[in-house]
Amino acid sequence: MLMGKPKIFITSRSFGRYCTEALELVKSVAEVEISPYGRALTESELLEVVKEVEGLVVGNDKIDRNVIENARNLKIVARHGVSVSNIDLKAATQNDVVVTYTPGANADSVADFTIGLMICVVRHIPRAHTSTVQGKWESNKFMGMELSGKTLGIIGLGRIGSKVARRAKGFNMRILYYDQIRKIHLEKELGVEYVDLKTLLRESDIVTLHVNLTDETRGMIGKEELGLMKKTAYLINTARGPVIDEKALYEALKKRKIAGAAIDVYSREPPGSNFPIFELDNVVVTPHIAAYTREAIQRMDMMNAEDIVRFFKGEKPIYVANPEVLEKL
Repeated sequence: MLMGKPKIFITSRSFGRYCTEALELVKSVAEVEISPYGRALTESELLEVVKEVEGLVVGNDKIDRNVIENARNLKIVARHGVSVSNIDLKAATQNDVVVTYTPGANADSVADFTIGLMICVVRHIPRAHTSTVQGKWESNKFMGMELSGKTLGIIGLGRIGSKVARRAKGFNMRILYYDQIRKIHLEKELGVEYVDLKTLLRESDIVTLHVNLTDETRGMIGKEELGLMKKTAYLINTARGPVIDEKALYEALKKRKIAGAAIDVYSREPPGSNFPIFELDNVVVTPHIAAYTREAIQRMDMMNAEDIVRFFKGEKPIYVANPEVLEKL
């Protein structure tokens, strides 16, 4: 390592694992240290790490005000992901810390996975697999539902939601969507219909969530909203766990107020083996892997690395979550 280079600490478990080119790119402008923990760091661990570093590449680690204000030399935080909900942007901005991220990098992967979950849950594929490998032959037990001709309700027609819509069209589905901002320019292109949230919940055979976690979306699907859905309907969540009231979802599933759900994200991760929803037979659950494809990780790696190089070369990063900092700098 050459003297004089800025120091960057990498907490993300996947950065550089499938794209050595990205890691080498960061090393070309900085001294790099990789976290030995193999998990998100605790606040005390982060406070120790940030004492001397100029840059961080983070995964789901919580970069709050306390961490930022105790980072004497921190200049840039690169979020290895499409959301910055785990980073206190206001604190970063006030302390002249640039925050970059990787918007859209995993959109195709998550859209693919969403369709996969839809098929799995409406056709009971995971349960049928388990039954079959156990030596059973329970064909009559797994009566499914076709996607063709059904109504899909998409909550959040952003990068991922719009890609889900494109894929769902191939299944001859009617597509409704709800978004805080109506996307008129996409309605004709995608063949989707804008409705309010209550209408979407009432009319959809499958509801899929594709929103960021904000104060407005936290708990947006609760007891009342689940009560509006058809008893034959399914709920898919590949967005963020806290968007759904998990206790209300458990009750709705247990009492068969909805037919089933497929969940990839949770309010606490990992949720633990005693998570009540895991007890139910009308759910498909996965460990937050919708975005976890080699292609998506490689895109995120390169987007992070290239922006880090731009920043330390005195150029403007492209994917900046708090651009007002650049104006100050």
